[in-house]
Amino acid sequence: MDAHDMLAVAVAEARAGLAEGGIPIGAALFAADGTLLGRGHNRRVQDGDASTHAETAAFRDAGRRAGYRDTIMVTTLSPCWYCSGLVRQFGIPHVVIGEARTFHGGHDWLAEHGVRITLLDDPECVRMMTDFIAAKPELWFEDIGEDVSADIGQEQS
Repeated sequence: MDAHDMLAVAVAEARAGLAEGGIPIGAALFAADGTLLGRGHNRRVQDGDASTHAETAAFRDAGRRAGYRDTIMVTTLSPCWYCSGLVRQFGIPHVVIGEARTFHGGHDWLAEHGVRITLLDDPECVRMMTDFIAAKPELWFEDIGEDVSADIGQEQS
């Protein structure tokens, strides 16, 4: 199974999240041999839980393991600092990223700390996030932790 095949699992999760009214970010955790261990999608909206990002959902779905040094985290979007911390905390050595055009998360930091980064710049991932951001900017800014209400208030002053 190559990186594009693994990304297809994460993309299917992102689509599922979007169909549920959520943010279209998906992830999957694989063993180094390509065995799928866990999958998930961003469920912040659906669950009312700000901590349920795609990577954490996939990580939780994989269940308890003695170690993660033989795993690959695959995500449709560059991981935020929260999810980048999860990768570092558990020693996940490789992250495959669908795209980083719409959001450049912590993947440079991960690379600086020895995590192998594969950035695919997948057109479908870019299109899915671009369309979502255009349709629901307030939800997007909430997801990435940017409070745009303060900016709106300043513009009205």
